[in-house]
Amino acid sequence: MLDDERCPDCKRINEVLSRVGDRWSVLVVISLAEYGTMRFNELKRNLGISQRMLSLTLKELERDGLVNRTYHPTIPPKVEYNLTEMGLSFREPVSALGFWALENLSRIDAARETYDEAVVK
Repeated sequence: MLDDERCPDCKRINEVLSRVGDRWSVLVVISLAEYGTMRFNELKRNLGISQRMLSLTLKELERDGLVNRTYHPTIPPKVEYNLTEMGLSFREPVSALGFWALENLSRIDAARETYDEAVVK
């Protein structure tokens, strides 16, 4: 087991991984990496996410330095989001995770079915 002496930053790593590894953060980063700059409602439609959850996710990603928020004082106001340099560097590991999930969907479905059958018996 890793303690504070052997891994003084383990708690911090956990903090970061819980933010960047959550479902919506990953999907927002993938969308912004694929499509570039997007408006709030474009992201909302693209992801099928609630307004509240998208707002919270974007604020946390902005706070962590992964997303830029640009406000344009037009009528109506226009707000756009894109990835920062650090956010772009996160694209590769997130894409790898996404591709892994896509490549293994059928195996995951089969494993779930086998598990569910065993639990029901």
